[in-house]
Amino acid sequence: MNWMYLQALLGGVSKYSTVFGRVWLSVVFTFRVMVFVVAVQSAWGDETKDFVCNTAQPGCTNVCFDQYFPISHIRLWSLQLIFITCPSLMVVAHVKYREMKDQQFTTLHKDEHLYVNPGRKRGGLWYTYILSLVFKAGFDSGFLYILYVIYGFDMPRMFKCSQEPCPNVVDCYITRPTEKKIFTIFMVVSSAVCIFMCICEMIYLIVKKVHKFLLKQHQISEAKYSKTSYRRIDPTASSTQNLSNIEKAKASAQDIKTSELA
Repeated sequence: MNWMYLQALLGGVSKYSTVFGRVWLSVVFTFRVMVFVVAVQSAWGDETKDFVCNTAQPGCTNVCFDQYFPISHIRLWSLQLIFITCPSLMVVAHVKYREMKDQQFTTLHKDEHLYVNPGRKRGGLWYTYILSLVFKAGFDSGFLYILYVIYGFDMPRMFKCSQEPCPNVVDCYITRPTEKKIFTIFMVVSSAVCIFMCICEMIYLIVKKVHKFLLKQHQISEAKYSKTSYRRIDPTASSTQNLSNIEKAKASAQDIKTSELA
């Protein structure tokens, strides 16, 4: 698979992402894709060839290998990387759709734009971005759970197999178990970091959205209060009338204070 093409495709997502999104993208391509391409594939490259069981029964080694490795780590992690990067394409597609609508609007209305910045996370794009984060964290968590259910996070040196056509319980040996265990833990930790970054980015965007909403509501309430508290003074009234009105207001306020004290 051409991972460099995928990196170039998703590189455009970084300009629409927050700081957490850029860190997530760096972790994915530096600590997951590059390590996967350079080291992990070679560590599991000979798993079928060097898988040995202490029996000469034909077919026993194959069924025992299938029992312990129902799906290869390499293929499982390949699917995981594909699934977690695909949701980012939702954001790119939504931005491209906005740019197309803005171009059509500009064609009909000269020198006018429908969106000031099509990549700004407002309106529907904000919800698309949040949904992509949910999908990325969900896929990563799901694949970690699958890995834990099938293999756990350990790699034994030997396991016992009693599948047919094995004549009895045989011992099967896995090549380089310590090396495979180290890479498994590394991929699990990097997946956990990516999940954490997705959660942090979701919290950041939601808190920012709530803060803007509360600030807007506060400004609206202040505007309403300033309108209701404003009293217009009749310019045609004499100054004597205005003074008498002020004195009446003071007297009524004094009566209210006296009644409260009583």
